[in-house]
Amino acid sequence: MQVDCSSGWLGGASICASPHYGPRPVGQEPSLIVLHGISLPAGEFGGPYIHALFTNTLDTQTDPRFTYLAGLRVSAHLLIDRQGDVTQFVAFTDRAWHAGESWFAGQAECNDYSIGVELEGSDDHPYTDAQYDCLQTLIPVLRTAYPAIAANRVVGHCHIAPGRKTDPGPFFDWSRLAAGTGITPP
Repeated sequence: MQVDCSSGWLGGASICASPHYGPRPVGQEPSLIVLHGISLPAGEFGGPYIHALFTNTLDTQTDPRFTYLAGLRVSAHLLIDRQGDVTQFVAFTDRAWHAGESWFAGQAECNDYSIGVELEGSDDHPYTDAQYDCLQTLIPVLRTAYPAIAANRVVGHCHIAPGRKTDPGPFFDWSRLAAGTGITPP
C-alpha cells in the first residue's frame, strides 16, 4: 500500500469513484482520520449496498429498510470490508462527505481536513482480524503521506459527533489498533 500524493489515490485499493465529494479548502491537507462503521441493511454484511449508497446507485425502494436513505448523498474515502479488502471512493485530495456536522479539537467541518475510513460492521458485532490487519498497515501509510495526522488524530465518528453518532461502536478495539499502529487511543 502506498499513497500517490499528487493524485490522492491509494495503491492496492480497488477504485469505485463516488460522485459525492467536493474540493478541500485551498491548501488543506488531511490532518485527521475518522473511523466509521457501516452495514446495509443494518447488521448484514457482504452485499452490494454500501458501494451503491456511495455511488448514488442504491435503489431505496428495493428494501423498506432503505427508505430513510432516499436522497442521501454520502461517501467515504475508503471502505474496508469484512475480509480486509479496501475500496477507495474519493481521492484523499478531495473532501468526502462522511462526517456530517462535526468538530475536532475546536475545529468544525471535519470533512474539510479528514480522511473517512468506513469499516463494514456495526455497533453490535466485533470487527474482523482482517480489518484490524488492514488498518495496521493503512494507518502508518496515511500518516507517512500526510504528516499532519499526528498519533492523537485517529478517532471514531463518535468522537467528532458525540450524541449524534456511535460508530465505530463499543466492539471496536482501540487498544488493539494502538498496539499495531502507535496511535494514541481517543
